[in-house]
Amino acid sequence: MKIRNIILSTLVVLGFTSFSGVANAGCGKLVVAEQNWASAELMANVDKVILEKGYGCEVELVPGATMPTFTSMNDKGTPDMNPEQWANAVVEPLKEAVSAGRILVANKAPITGLGEGWWITPGTIKKYPQIKGMTAVEILEHPEWFPSKEDPSKGAFVGCPAGWGCQIANANLFRAFEMEKKGWVLIDPGSAAGLDGTISKAADSGSPWFGYYWNPTSMVGKYDLQAVDFGVPYAGAENWNNCIMLPDEQCANPKATAWTKSEVNSIVSANFAKTGGKDILSYVEKRTYPGPVMNGMLVYMADNQAKGSDAAVEFLKKHEDIWTKWVSSSVAKKVKAGL
Repeated sequence: MKIRNIILSTLVVLGFTSFSGVANAGCGKLVVAEQNWASAELMANVDKVILEKGYGCEVELVPGATMPTFTSMNDKGTPDMNPEQWANAVVEPLKEAVSAGRILVANKAPITGLGEGWWITPGTIKKYPQIKGMTAVEILEHPEWFPSKEDPSKGAFVGCPAGWGCQIANANLFRAFEMEKKGWVLIDPGSAAGLDGTISKAADSGSPWFGYYWNPTSMVGKYDLQAVDFGVPYAGAENWNNCIMLPDEQCANPKATAWTKSEVNSIVSANFAKTGGKDILSYVEKRTYPGPVMNGMLVYMADNQAKGSDAAVEFLKKHEDIWTKWVSSSVAKKVKAGL
């Protein structure tokens, strides 16, 4: 069953059976989460412009973050929409909230090509052309390609700063792939800026770099980082959730595995469905950002220190070929006239 049918069936159960009058009359007031990272800021502000200019809504943006925003939507019914909910962090609570009718998943994949994992720089491929197409398992046989600054006899794998969830995951994967035995050291970059600095320094100098990152980000877009296939299948949720994501003292025997699949949704409240109407739900369902376009926008935001509101206007002007497919021609005309 298509997601639209799922949404509409749920709304019928809830008693929200009449949309046309609301949709045509203007959708009223909606509260949208503007979360504290660049892609989420962009998406929230694009939604604000399109909903206000195209559909006659009154949109209030409120600050947000993954867990607090979800908790507020689930417990209090506000905000009305989270454009970029990373679902991995709330798998079971989200299922329960959808089942209870408090939250609707209006778009299961608003951004393409996203995910976490291990990456190399184009400079790595230029220096070692044979690495192109190699899996992580194969790359791990060549620590000499990535000499550590502190000990050039060891290969440097750049992980996450201490305190990040991915720091634990990478430490356990380091053990699972027996990287120390193969001649590697796990580098703690110290901070987000430190991690980015290792990439930019390597990319600018053409030096090899191998480590963890995620997409969509300005770093992936700006430096054209290349994702590396792990060379092993995902070893299951039991291994990931109950070992890889736990401190090493709670993960005695981690299994080598690909990174767990990252899932992002656009979620809305029951009030959004009632107030916004079927046309706006259709817009949210169709609103999908191609990964390369999103990364390009994140580079624009980083290079120009642009806020989400400025980036939204830039996106709407530069990428009409994308967003006009999300709405009707009449709505597109109103949005363009309002820029």
